[in-house]
Amino acid sequence: MPSLILEGGTLRPIFSAGVMDALLDEQIMFPYCIGVSAGISNGFSYISKQKRRNLDIVEQYRNDPRYIGYRNFIRHRSLFGLDFIFGEIPRQLIPFDMETFQSYSGKLLVGVTNAETGQPEYIDGLQIDETMTMLRATCAIPMFFPAIEMNGSKYYDGGLIDPIPIRKAVADGNDKHLIILTQPKGYVKTYSKQNGMVAKMLRRKYPLLEEILLTRHERYNETVAYCEQLERAGQAIIIRPKIPLNSFEKDVNKLRATCQHGYDLAMEQMQDIHKLFH
Repeated sequence: MPSLILEGGTLRPIFSAGVMDALLDEQIMFPYCIGVSAGISNGFSYISKQKRRNLDIVEQYRNDPRYIGYRNFIRHRSLFGLDFIFGEIPRQLIPFDMETFQSYSGKLLVGVTNAETGQPEYIDGLQIDETMTMLRATCAIPMFFPAIEMNGSKYYDGGLIDPIPIRKAVADGNDKHLIILTQPKGYVKTYSKQNGMVAKMLRRKYPLLEEILLTRHERYNETVAYCEQLERAGQAIIIRPKIPLNSFEKDVNKLRATCQHGYDLAMEQMQDIHKLFH
């Protein structure tokens, strides 16, 4: 069974949205989809078969202070307007097609990091609640988001512990993979002083997160190497941008161009993508 793997990256997954729009045009629906952060959030619109929805959102609201703005810290302790992004937009402004989404017959997993155990967890995306709590959790970058509570536990961004959840897909029995990365080939993640600072801030409340934050770059680079190993073995197709995008890009033209870039690269490899199903 083929899997679709979605990396996060705040606004970088607008590239992934373009790839998934190409899949929709080709009527390709993967029976297994897993991802973290904004990658899997964008993936929900793929599962609901709403082409262009992710692009419509960033075109209309990227520079709206309700979407990203320091005033949001007052209400949500978050740079992002959580109720706006996960409430007002999907329910009113750019409606999310819940009926089509729930008709999906495959497996959809949302990766999150349990702040208390320091372990990855993978939640059934089809069990999404009205306030989209699991998507708030998988997007909860420490310092920019508060920890999100679900079922009595606190959670952060799934990308902290498992940034590209390919190993979970393999463990679940998938033997071929389409892996959508959001950094160009050759990108190497380095130690971030910001992660070091956040680790110190959180070590008292969530001591098991400290090591995860300090070694995040090592885990990321090792996972990319594993993805490339699968690609060389003929078990995976990797699609990734040729041009880097700032995670907090404000230029809507660049965001639109990156989405189109993802679409074009997917179309170039579409013949091979179809072969994943045979």
